[in-house]
Amino acid sequence: MADIWKAIIIGIVEGLTEFLPVSSTGHIDLVQSIIHMGQSADFKYMFNYVIQLGAIMAVVFLYFNKLNPLSPSKTAEEKKSTWTLWLKVIIAVLPSVIIGLPLNDWMDKHLQTNPVIATTLIVYGIAFIVIERFNKHRRPIVTSLADISIQMALLIGLFQALSIVPGTSRSGATILGAILLGTSRYVATEFSFFLAIPTMFGVSILKLGKFFAQGNTFTGEQAAVLAVGFIVSMVVAWATIRWLLKFVQGHDFTGFGWYRIALGLLIIFLMFV
Repeated sequence: MADIWKAIIIGIVEGLTEFLPVSSTGHIDLVQSIIHMGQSADFKYMFNYVIQLGAIMAVVFLYFNKLNPLSPSKTAEEKKSTWTLWLKVIIAVLPSVIIGLPLNDWMDKHLQTNPVIATTLIVYGIAFIVIERFNKHRRPIVTSLADISIQMALLIGLFQALSIVPGTSRSGATILGAILLGTSRYVATEFSFFLAIPTMFGVSILKLGKFFAQGNTFTGEQAAVLAVGFIVSMVVAWATIRWLLKFVQGHDFTGFGWYRIALGLLIIFLMFV
């Protein structure tokens, strides 16, 4: 029963941080250094990834009509635009598949450490502050998802591939790259949401497959813990997405940059306490 409560806490943290550019990995690692599940290392490793899929399902529910190219309420032109959007999303995901998949396990094994996470939190925090200052008097050239070209989608995907380094933040790298390439913050944020769908579906299936391939099975308790973490993550992510979309219409990401720096410094401090 204690692990159910821990799953709720971790699910809340995941739902809050998956789409904010602050690194869900860094936050979950910090939380799990304080609260420890009484489960196997294999289960906890898989759990951390699969609950991210819960957060991704919030995007699917919120944007179901917009992302559904078969919706009967859409005109032929709207259906064509939706297929085009999906083409851009798939192209943008390719760098993560080509670069990220072969390196994923190696990165988790060798770079999933507090020094690396703290460093990437701080480095990308500084990057957000610098880029937002650079962007202060610069007008975006892309203010609609339809204006994202195939070439730009691929470049944004290359930025997303940077997130294979723990602590980077998938949404953070994607949003940062899109803004640098000239999109508005709103477009960068929405496109980041959409890239998460195939990316995290693929990663979750991969981690589940690895879990079972190693001879593991779910106990009844583990199935309940995973289900609770998944559902809590989805509900909290749904609220977070709605808040973030309103936030970016009137604010920049500088505050998130300072937050990342503060969190990175906190992790460094805790390493020496």
